[in-house]
Amino acid sequence: QVQLVESGGGLVQAGGSLRLSCAASGLTFSNYAMAWFRQAPGKEREFVTTISRGGGSTSYADSVKGRFTISRENFRNMVFLQMNSLKPEDTADYYCAGRLSLSPRGTGGSNDREYDYWGQGTQVTVSS
Repeated sequence: QVQLVESGGGLVQAGGSLRLSCAASGLTFSNYAMAWFRQAPGKEREFVTTISRGGGSTSYADSVKGRFTISRENFRNMVFLQMNSLKPEDTADYYCAGRLSLSPRGTGGSNDREYDYWGQGTQVTVSS
């Protein structure tokens, strides 16, 4: 069965950095565009960033642009989220998601309903 397992969350002070990882299994990883979403307490899940199958195309939410970087290593079936200059408003559960993509250069998009598989989430808390 398909599994996406996130790791790397934790507590960090504002201005600090964290690197989230997502390990995929049970699927042909290189056929999937990948993304990170987040959900803060009491709020709806929101798009953070996405990356194409080959890693050549990315897209970011305005709120994280310039601070967060998504990357992937297809030979390891992993996707990463480097988060720098963290702010208290980045506090949320972060989820890895995968969407089967026919286009090598297409990202997964920002609509969470279009993603096929999800991880269980990892918690990120940014203190002020």
